[in-house]
Amino acid sequence: MPSSQPIGIFDSGYGGLTVLQQIVTRLPQYDFIYLGDNARAPYGNRSFETVYQYTLEAVKWFFKMDSPLVILACNTASAKALRTIQQNDLPRINKEKRVLGVIRPTTEIIGSYTKTGNIGVLATTGTVQSDSYPIEINKFFPQTRVFQQACPLWVPLIENNEHNNVGADYFVKKYIDQLLKKANDIDTILLACTHYPLLKNKIQQYIPSAVRIVSQGEIVANSLVDYLQRHPEIENRCSKNGLRVFFTTDSTADFDQHASIFYDEKLTSTHVHIE
Repeated sequence: MPSSQPIGIFDSGYGGLTVLQQIVTRLPQYDFIYLGDNARAPYGNRSFETVYQYTLEAVKWFFKMDSPLVILACNTASAKALRTIQQNDLPRINKEKRVLGVIRPTTEIIGSYTKTGNIGVLATTGTVQSDSYPIEINKFFPQTRVFQQACPLWVPLIENNEHNNVGADYFVKKYIDQLLKKANDIDTILLACTHYPLLKNKIQQYIPSAVRIVSQGEIVANSLVDYLQRHPEIENRCSKNGLRVFFTTDSTADFDQHASIFYDEKLTSTHVHIE
């Protein structure tokens, strides 16, 4: 890879590619490197300690690749690891670099979408258990109520390319029904996992037409544009050659094949070992 200071995009697997695609649309001139920790995915059901350790290892790898800024395009990593990394590890590892997540930009805006004040959150088990979304949304929109629903089978369905098949409908409807039973007037549903936009069409079949579904990719992309404008000391260090480079901790053949589900362009990845 040519000498550069790319923005790092991290996910436990493939879902972060949906975020990267939106970011590239807004910031096509910047260099980006993507890392999927597919060998240790999924993160959703792992402990806080394990997710933190895996995420920290990935962040250190990005720093070795000269990334001045890393985006955790993974809700579970953002929920279980981001704050500790920002507060405890960055001051020790490198005070000049930054790590951002997907939860804060989402919670800063999601409350403005609801009229009833009732928001539904569909997420992995780990994100739900962290309570990150209710806590953070309440900071910005204290009058809202947040109802969460874990959807542990959605990520495996998507990563095995079974999400468009009829068999997936049972599990989509199951979790949607469980969420909607928690409140009668949920009018906004957040897809709080970067995999879930691929199920959006199926989800719409099982919710009232007036309910708005919110995906994170565009929100995170807009937030990053704003962040770079407000932080020229970081923006000036980000190289701008239009590079896109992809890495995986598992099989490159599998990654390249599955990535086409999440990313509209054909890509070729490189294997990397992180520790």
